[in-house]
Amino acid sequence: MVLNYIWVAFFGIAFLIAAGKLVFAGDAGVFPAIMDSTFSSAKTAFEISLGLTGVLSLWMGIMKIGERGGVVNILARGLSPLFCKLFPDIPKNHPVIGNIFMNISANMLGLDNAATPLGLKAMESLQELNPKKDTASNPMIMFLVLNTSGLTIIPVSIMVYRTQMGAAQPTDVFIPILLATFASTLTGIIVTSLYQRINLLDRVVVLALGGACLAMAGIVYGFSRLDKEEMNLWSTTIANVLLFCIIIAFMAAGVRKRVNVYDAFIEGAKDGFTTAVRIIPYLVAILVGIGVFRASGAMDLLTDGIAAVVKACGGDAGFVGALPTALMKPLSGSGARGMMVDAMETYGADSFVGRLSCIFQGATDTTFYILAVYFGSVGITRTRHAVACGLLADLAGIVAAIGVAYLFFGA
Repeated sequence: MVLNYIWVAFFGIAFLIAAGKLVFAGDAGVFPAIMDSTFSSAKTAFEISLGLTGVLSLWMGIMKIGERGGVVNILARGLSPLFCKLFPDIPKNHPVIGNIFMNISANMLGLDNAATPLGLKAMESLQELNPKKDTASNPMIMFLVLNTSGLTIIPVSIMVYRTQMGAAQPTDVFIPILLATFASTLTGIIVTSLYQRINLLDRVVVLALGGACLAMAGIVYGFSRLDKEEMNLWSTTIANVLLFCIIIAFMAAGVRKRVNVYDAFIEGAKDGFTTAVRIIPYLVAILVGIGVFRASGAMDLLTDGIAAVVKACGGDAGFVGALPTALMKPLSGSGARGMMVDAMETYGADSFVGRLSCIFQGATDTTFYILAVYFGSVGITRTRHAVACGLLADLAGIVAAIGVAYLFFGA
């Protein structure tokens, strides 16, 4: 419903601004430009979707091997000690814990098709433990914030889009996205724990979160000592090595589980092809809306206004062009994806704005959509502090994304 209002607003605002230009400024070219943008945007959306087919099929096939090979279970076991501390109200060894672990692990691997059913199942089980059926419980809120913070180890879809948009090194945003999404998730955990009075000084929590923070700080420190050229070289090299190691590890896990890895890959690749075809109408709709909004001059008014405020405060406004992606992400995943593609097409996939829009896309998840789907599935109407914690996590992800983008790519 939110995306419906946003999409209509794109056209409505574009019409008003274009009409104003025609009537008051005598700009007779604005409406032809708008109509040209509808055709060119629709064509671009189709070409992008068509080009996604091969790469998306590849990665969906690899992910299917990992899923069949038990990689999700391995991650779940690794997260078990920490999550038991973050969900103190869930009885020990309750079946819902397994669903939560599996959902978060699937999200970390980018397995959306597997993560959503597991998440809905976990929410149903949490509702059974909930004494107030219309009010979100503490475990529900923590679970939702972990989902909305968007922690993803392998941002497959973003790298696929960068490949299609002609990025020289589609993986160069891998480490920046990892840093930004970690900041979002860490903030979400801390804020929610403070609301729920969870002991963050517990030994397991300190070791897990402290160790992760040290690792991330080490990455930032190491890269900050390099110049921009060396930073890009090492970042891309490490990202590619890690990604290939993940592919090998997934295959090894499949072989260990005696999975027919070739058949598993083919099954996943078929899902990738289906996904690429399925997103065509969504991508056409959102890119046409954004194209109309941009052709009317509305996008320039928005970004120029924000840039003026940032400059007046003494800041660098180089990030402003990517900001629409960040603002859209909590509301709509497809809308944010369209903004990301539009930024890469407008500024270039390897531009600062193009890269930052990708980091924004990977830093957080669709907060309001997830809250609506998960809470709506069990009839929760009183969300308590879920929205506040989710949005604070989003804000942390946005700020971190800007910081790491300047660190890695400059302005």
